[in-house]
Amino acid sequence: MLTEKEMNAIAEKYVSDLFQERASEMVILYEFTVKKSYGNVYVYNSKKYIETKDFKFALVGNAPFLVEKETGKIVVFGTAQRKNYYIQEYEAGRWLTTRKPD
Repeated sequence: MLTEKEMNAIAEKYVSDLFQERASEMVILYEFTVKKSYGNVYVYNSKKYIETKDFKFALVGNAPFLVEKETGKIVVFGTAQRKNYYIQEYEAGRWLTTRKPD
């Protein structure tokens, strides 16, 4: 069972790996993290967008993702629906797109 700190570290590494050359420009929006008994669902965006709220700096396709508390696996959600839709699909066992931790 992972701690909050360990799940956050996995989330940070995932975002960093996605944007290797621009990792320092990406931020996880911890205030929007959804905490569940089975893990945390994270969202992220560019630091520049967060600072300016100017949509020209916003990321496109930055899907929310879950870090499972038991396994540390990352479950990547979609972008077509709201975050709660994907959480409900995961909880119902219908959303299983995972990435194993490194």
